[in-house]
Amino acid sequence: MAQDTPDNTDNRVPEDVTVHWLAEQLEAQAPLFLLDVREPWEYEQARIRDSFGIPMAEIPSRTADLPRDKTIVVICRVGGRSAQVTGWLRSQGFENATNLQGGTNAWATHIDPEMKTY
Repeated sequence: MAQDTPDNTDNRVPEDVTVHWLAEQLEAQAPLFLLDVREPWEYEQARIRDSFGIPMAEIPSRTADLPRDKTIVVICRVGGRSAQVTGWLRSQGFENATNLQGGTNAWATHIDPEMKTY
């Protein structure tokens, strides 16, 4: 279940977050790493500002590129691939990984209507 704010009782990052939560965190300049796991052609179509693109298939070989001291917000088009990557990252010890529910399409709908969808 998505949370608008992390559960501060145990300081863990929630497994899923909303686009509204992300927008608030970006506005507050929270220490985030936006990991877009879509294919390069998708990333070129539309992306959230300051996101870093690593295709889903490359994640297992590129975990060294991921920070352990920031919340990693995993992004895809609608949230399916990012949910899979978030689960895998958490199983690999990245407890700071969280899935952006609804992906770039939700971001375009609720936060940035100028962003293209596909």
